[in-house]
Amino acid sequence: MSDEIKLFGKWDLSEVSVSDLGLQRYISLKPVYFPHSGGRHQDQRFKKAEMNIVERFVNKLMKKGKNAGKKQKAINIVRVAFEIIYERTGNNPVQVLINAICKVAPREETTRLTYGGVAQHISVDVAPSRRVDLALRFIANAIKQKSFNNIKSVDEVVAEELIVASTGDQGSSAVKRKQEIERIALSAR
Repeated sequence: MSDEIKLFGKWDLSEVSVSDLGLQRYISLKPVYFPHSGGRHQDQRFKKAEMNIVERFVNKLMKKGKNAGKKQKAINIVRVAFEIIYERTGNNPVQVLINAICKVAPREETTRLTYGGVAQHISVDVAPSRRVDLALRFIANAIKQKSFNNIKSVDEVVAEELIVASTGDQGSSAVKRKQEIERIALSAR
């Protein structure tokens, strides 16, 4: 069927599934050819849940510094990284991204309450929308940290981090960050 909409003309989003039931409503797998909505979702609250998850990941890669505001460059990095992921794993790279998000999203964190001038940290559950946001941020920060002063290209670093994070392995900085947050929340109960 040639009229199917596939990401970058290759990756079928209809075969991708979200294993974490809590995140299903907040990870949009709406089929698009190219992950660029032009900021259509920015003015309404919670509209980012309707933006394609690959575009949200691309937007998180545009952090301060060299990549700031260069969306086309970030899209090209993700496209090449998806090719590398497919060569190494044989799986749909969007499914690998979704698995990484599900493994990295923290379920519990701490917040600060002040009683009469005394600050105290208490453990709270994380909202599903925030879980997705934190997972994307942790993955993007891990990629930025690993690509700094590295001889590998950014595409390879993105592919490696997504593959390792999708398995929930300790080699991923994003998974370590999630476990650190959950450990702190456990001690604050």
